[in-house]
Amino acid sequence: MKLSRIRALRGPNLWTQHTAIEVVVACSPNRCSIADLPGFEARLRERFPAIGSLRSNGQDAPVSLAHVLGLAALGLQAQAGCPVTFRRTTPTLEKGVFQVIVEYTQESVGRLALELAQALCQAALDDSPFDLPLALTQLQDLDEDVRLGPSTGAIVDAAVARHIPYRRMTEGSMVAFGWGSRQRRIQAAEIDATSAIAEGIAQDKQLTKKLLTAAGVPVPQGREVSSAEDAWAAAQEIGMPVVVKPRDGNQGKGVTVNITNREQLLAAYQAATEFRTHVLVERFLPGHDFRLLVVGNKLVAAAQREAPHVVGDGVHSIQALVNTVNSDPRRGSGHATSLTKIRFDDIALACLADQSLQADSIPALGQRITLRRNANLSTGGTATDVTDDVHPEVAARAVEAAKMVGLDICGVDVVTDSIHHSLEEKGGGVVEVNAAPGLRMHISPSFGKGRPVGEAIIAHMFGEHGNGRIPLVAVTGTNGKTTTVRLISHLLTQSGLRVGMTNTDGVYIAGQRIDTGDCSGPKSARNVLQHPDVDAAVLETARGGMLREGLAFDRCDVAVVTNVGTGDHLGLNFITTLEDLVVLKRVIVQNIAVNGVAVLNAADPAVAKMARHCTGTVTFFALDRHHPVMAAHLALGLRAVYVQDGCLIAAQGAQVTRIALSQVPVTLDGAIGFQVENVMAAMAAVWGLGLDWDVVRQGLASFAGDSDNALGRFNLLTYRGATVIADYGHNPDAMSALVQAVNNMPANRRTVVISGAGDRRDEDIRQQTQILGQAFDDVVLYQDQCQRGRADGEVIALLREGLIGATRTQKVSEITGEFLAIDTAMDQLQAGDLCLILVDQVEEALAHIRSKIKLASHSLPT
Repeated sequence: MKLSRIRALRGPNLWTQHTAIEVVVACSPNRCSIADLPGFEARLRERFPAIGSLRSNGQDAPVSLAHVLGLAALGLQAQAGCPVTFRRTTPTLEKGVFQVIVEYTQESVGRLALELAQALCQAALDDSPFDLPLALTQLQDLDEDVRLGPSTGAIVDAAVARHIPYRRMTEGSMVAFGWGSRQRRIQAAEIDATSAIAEGIAQDKQLTKKLLTAAGVPVPQGREVSSAEDAWAAAQEIGMPVVVKPRDGNQGKGVTVNITNREQLLAAYQAATEFRTHVLVERFLPGHDFRLLVVGNKLVAAAQREAPHVVGDGVHSIQALVNTVNSDPRRGSGHATSLTKIRFDDIALACLADQSLQADSIPALGQRITLRRNANLSTGGTATDVTDDVHPEVAARAVEAAKMVGLDICGVDVVTDSIHHSLEEKGGGVVEVNAAPGLRMHISPSFGKGRPVGEAIIAHMFGEHGNGRIPLVAVTGTNGKTTTVRLISHLLTQSGLRVGMTNTDGVYIAGQRIDTGDCSGPKSARNVLQHPDVDAAVLETARGGMLREGLAFDRCDVAVVTNVGTGDHLGLNFITTLEDLVVLKRVIVQNIAVNGVAVLNAADPAVAKMARHCTGTVTFFALDRHHPVMAAHLALGLRAVYVQDGCLIAAQGAQVTRIALSQVPVTLDGAIGFQVENVMAAMAAVWGLGLDWDVVRQGLASFAGDSDNALGRFNLLTYRGATVIADYGHNPDAMSALVQAVNNMPANRRTVVISGAGDRRDEDIRQQTQILGQAFDDVVLYQDQCQRGRADGEVIALLREGLIGATRTQKVSEITGEFLAIDTAMDQLQAGDLCLILVDQVEEALAHIRSKIKLASHSLPT
């Protein structure tokens, strides 16, 4: 069993809406079916009893080893605690070769699970050992390392519940919510609106106390000290007991409380300086330790914290009691559980020594033994929810403290005898203000009910109803994608939006190209969606990116499918038939928002059938309103776009909008049929987004099919009185559309310049010149810059074969080099001729053509 082409599908994809690992599995003929492997299933179950049934619904069909691999990869993740349920095994046309798809929640965990599943299957094949506990521990440890912590995870969960998209920006806890200009970011429980100055103030405890005092918030008396002796002097000034802590520490590191003598103070000072050089000495406030969580201008949660401790039973030692407490399954070693194991370290031993105790001391029945001087959950403390008990004045003081420091999310530490009374009444005070506070004690307190703090933070960031989304249009199809994308972007720009666009020419932000090349995949789409200057996104969504990685978004507002043709890379990546291609292209239709719109070509039967897979509404487009699909749709009062009496018509019931084709220059008064279809698709898309029709009219009137607006998309030029058309068409369907357009344009003699993409099927390459040979007098063949796996001359030979029996072509030339081929064709043009140049290096070829035209214009007699 050989594994290859392991891919992470990070968005909705051909197989599922879940994230998944896809792998190609090749099984040797004698090991393809487990029926040919005596004892394999028994050995497998012996090593992994929880693998479940190897057969679906009791079927007796042969079970492949690849199928078992997928089951094992999914089962190992599930046993490790990952919430995964989807897997699929699909045979390919190659005998013994399968595609295996397994869901994951964390990519690295999914990849490890696949490795371990392969090792498990091999162990069952070889009858060798497989350490299941070790495998599960590896998966669990990795999952805990890479998944979001409880604080960030709670905020993400709240966002997901409100359908706000998110993405992790780092392997840590930095997360972006939403898209484009509406996105927001967090780092753990700190949001992007919080300034670095506010964070710096919160870290400086002395400055924080100064600000809180100015606001009338009670704080303990104290000052910064420069040495151990100065600390002792400060303690005498303040009066015992005192607290010693770093000036800019966090998580209780280096903090010692309730210090009552010089020896304790010197030890405390030493502990504090291990973390920071600047140290504070403050009056110790007797009472209970409370953490109040402020979000915006509201107190949203409060917890009473208790330092880690054990209670004696008169029988067991303190060490044994700690071990018993730590055996509680709710206690873990990290932040994944509601409680953390008590650390029995040097700090705990020092704390015991202060109580004249040791690890092997046996405390009396009921005796409470404190193991730390602070109550942080990360060192084994506990938290009890007291949100409903907080006195209004205490809540107001906490909010005031957060505002004075400038924190949007703030953990306010309060010490007081009773949270039911004001701080002044009980002599309590605010001892610390924390940026990026931990949320675990509020989400999953040790005692009491959890509070929806993640929801409160998301509501503060996005309001009660915002979802952080911008209008998103996805466009796919065989031909017309790029022009349709450019048209939609142009129309949205006319409405005043800053548009992010991806296509096969590059990535554009507000009209500026920021990347070049074929950018129709998910990586480029993500770059657009994370750009802060994007108010709307229009994304060309090509088949290759969907196969490699899935979609870059969870759902779109509008999905446009222009057409589906057989010449679109069939035979690659196991997409071998038109039906396979249709299933792939309709992925964007299956991932439309509930109130979204699918814009579908009614004249293409394969595209029209996608309507049944749409969760939103459908707008059909076609040249002929009487097409059966169009007629039925219109009869139901649903939206459709068509052509009638020289006008583009957008109709829904009795509402009809007309735009004259003569006012849409890219169509040449309707002569270029495929451009009319592109315009109809774009009209339907922006209609779905609610664009004003006056804006649409103005936008269509100002969009021309030149090399500035639509690079390599039927760019019309004039050279010495002849018409030159530059186009990037590269499949049989595109050739048919181009020939149809050229047939509507007068010309004395027609010439075409063509090469072919080597990664197409032989029949697709031949068919291109078969079509062109019926419409052009002269054909100039040239070899592409990149042959894409073909031998030199192989593509040209196939193109020449396609011209055998051509009814119109009289002359065929073979030229080495694209620019030389262009020169050869253009140099022979006469006034009134027409030349179609099918460019390969789009920008370079168009620049060459323009320079040739410019040179010719300068040489004309004045």
